[in-house]
Amino acid sequence: MENLIRSERDQRGWTQAALAERLHVSRQTIVALENGRYDPSLPLAFRISRLFDKPIDGLFFPVDDP
Repeated sequence: MENLIRSERDQRGWTQAALAERLHVSRQTIVALENGRYDPSLPLAFRISRLFDKPIDGLFFPVDDP
């Protein structure tokens, strides 16, 4: 799954640590999310969506397999 978390975070001038604190997760979780190595749980996806004031499907996109 691809996402726009890094872009949204950068637009706000937040560090990965600052975003992690706002979402009550570790900085390593943010790194993994931004690099596409971790897909968030549904509750976390909703928290991210609310924090960025964007719909979930405006932040997360499935990767089409060739």
